[in-house]
Amino acid sequence: MEYDDSEAADALAERTREFVDEEVIPVEREVLGDGPVSDEQLANLREAAHEYDVFCPQIGEEFGGMGMAFRDVLPMFEQAGRSLLGAAACRVDAPDEGNMHTLELLGTDEQQERWLRPLVAGEISSGFSMTEPMQGGGSDPKMIRTSAEKEGDEWVIDGHKWWTTGGTEADVLIVMARTDPDAHPYEGTSLFLVPADAPGVNVVRDIPHVGGEVTGVGHAEIEYDGVRVPEGNLLGTLNEGFAHAQQRLGPARLTHCMRFAGMAERALDVAKAYTSEREAFGGPIADKQAVRHDVADAETELHAVRTMVRDAADRIDRGEEARVQVAMSKTFAANTVQEIVDTALQLCGGNGIGKDLPIGDFYESVRQFRIIDGADEVHRRVIARDAFADVDESELANVTRYREPNE
Repeated sequence: MEYDDSEAADALAERTREFVDEEVIPVEREVLGDGPVSDEQLANLREAAHEYDVFCPQIGEEFGGMGMAFRDVLPMFEQAGRSLLGAAACRVDAPDEGNMHTLELLGTDEQQERWLRPLVAGEISSGFSMTEPMQGGGSDPKMIRTSAEKEGDEWVIDGHKWWTTGGTEADVLIVMARTDPDAHPYEGTSLFLVPADAPGVNVVRDIPHVGGEVTGVGHAEIEYDGVRVPEGNLLGTLNEGFAHAQQRLGPARLTHCMRFAGMAERALDVAKAYTSEREAFGGPIADKQAVRHDVADAETELHAVRTMVRDAADRIDRGEEARVQVAMSKTFAANTVQEIVDTALQLCGGNGIGKDLPIGDFYESVRQFRIIDGADEVHRRVIARDAFADVDESELANVTRYREPNE
């Protein structure tokens, strides 16, 4: 398929595919059913990513990245996503990838030197601490209850977060807290950089969850009990935390889409190889019409995902917010990839639910995609609101309406 990608984008994607095939997938096969990947294995993969020139392409060269444009790195994200270890090896993994983007976009020189540079190098890790338990902010971030109050030259943070991805291992946390309780919910929150070892940061637990056996990435429940940070740890503009989060989440949602598109491609690769070799009822099951139709539908829908994401990315590159296009991409990609992985698992039968192949781990991992970075229902709400924003009443000019007698 041709997607109007630049030569630089094509070259990066090709190098990444080669890197994943030759370096990442062999390590993946070592840890399947016996994970997670070790720190040493991941460090070796990152060293190899440097050699292939595929390490952190989305961040500026001055911070240790490759300085490539957002639109040009998207195809690379798909290739990295072909293995659950690929994104981490290339340093394009969530949440660090989105947090690095946020620091590059909003951070002061001091904040970038202290946190962004070592994040890019993989010397530290981070978490994005926004989601709260049931009574707090989740899919509706206006409900955020975590607060930050100014005391002298410090901010004091109190609150309760969970599903902070990578929070158990994080060295720094980006925390969203309410800083103006009287302001409109979209205007009264701010982002803070909180060292994970600051007094009052209490990691309650790593939440038991579906997936994560290969990567070892957890999701933390964290309490913030009178956590003090200097005023210099405010990230971005006071009371603009929600707007800043949208700046982070728009591109991050598209990178998620491409990483998971890579997962879908790999799942199909495995399923096509398996069904071509596996024989039943007189021949390879890949020759059966139902199997071929399933694969044809999956390939078609995956093409639509790639096209949709590129359109949204082009709009962002032109300076548009592209909220509707991002919402469409995220919702469609999440459901499409889930269906494709499920189809691949079904086609592989017992080998699909086993852990000798990666599809079982893909299956456990993909279900979260319809919830993280905004649940399906939230994105559909955005799409529907736009769809009904300009209803043309003239389309009903000829409709028959009820008339009272003698009218």
